[in-house]
Amino acid sequence: MNNDTIGAIKERLEKARNVVIASHVRPDGDAIGSLLGLGLALKNAGKSVQMVLADGVPGSFKYLEGSELIVKEPSEEHDTFITVDSAEFKRVGKVFENFGQPDINIDHHKTNGNYALLNLIEADEVAAAAILANHLPEWGYEITQPIAAALLTGIITDTLGFRTSNMNPSALRVCAELMETGVDMPDIYMRSLVKKTFVASKYWGAGLSNLEHKNGIVWSTLTLEDRKRTGYGGNDDADLINMISAIDGHKVGMIFVAQSDNHVKISWRALEPGVDVSPIAKHFNGGGHAAAAGADIPGTMEEIKPLVLKTTRDMLGLN
Repeated sequence: MNNDTIGAIKERLEKARNVVIASHVRPDGDAIGSLLGLGLALKNAGKSVQMVLADGVPGSFKYLEGSELIVKEPSEEHDTFITVDSAEFKRVGKVFENFGQPDINIDHHKTNGNYALLNLIEADEVAAAAILANHLPEWGYEITQPIAAALLTGIITDTLGFRTSNMNPSALRVCAELMETGVDMPDIYMRSLVKKTFVASKYWGAGLSNLEHKNGIVWSTLTLEDRKRTGYGGNDDADLINMISAIDGHKVGMIFVAQSDNHVKISWRALEPGVDVSPIAKHFNGGGHAAAAGADIPGTMEEIKPLVLKTTRDMLGLN
């Protein structure tokens, strides 16, 4: 932990008046939770805040108070630009291509490129939301119930309900403190991890029917046709990777999701202790953690899938 950086961020936030906060495309619970947690805290302190997600808020997270304030594009007017839970600047989306260097970058990915003027990267933390839960009070911001709900969402989702290998006692203590604001943690757990829409369930069915395994890897594929046939409106995997990660007897779980812009999104999950998938994602210009990583690769599914599977086997010695 860099105390100089923490102090510099506190000072920068105190001076800020018009703030833009962004997180990554295809936002997950930690992207939304950390964005909302920081955004609402700064807003409560009297600052003008634009919270931006280029892909918008998925329906499953729209119950969070403040999510209606999140927009898809920023206005140019700002004096402070912050990114949260984004290992690479390009991950915040094309709407920020000409926006300039971020002032502050808050993240927990070990592959973070330290692309801002001030970079608070705590790779041992379970979620970006956990970093904010720890530092917002020392920066002088109160964690109200809506902020606590957002931060708790980030922690619960990024740990898959406290199941990831990096889960630790301090993170559980943070969750207990957030619950003390009156947040209904069982409700957040059910909404963010357990409940699925009928359409998402059909989409899962398509993915599960495409399941394959070989050489210690279990994987599935979701095509544009699968999305169209099931009526699923997102461009992600509806968290099917979490189901794949529960399949026993394998070292790595993967999912390939076709994108409409001739890209394929790949997610990797380490299914055994000691397996580190982050170098594989970095090889393909992606990033993440030892246990969970991802990348977007230009090309067709037919071109990309065999290449990525071979590279994964080679880099992990699974041939």
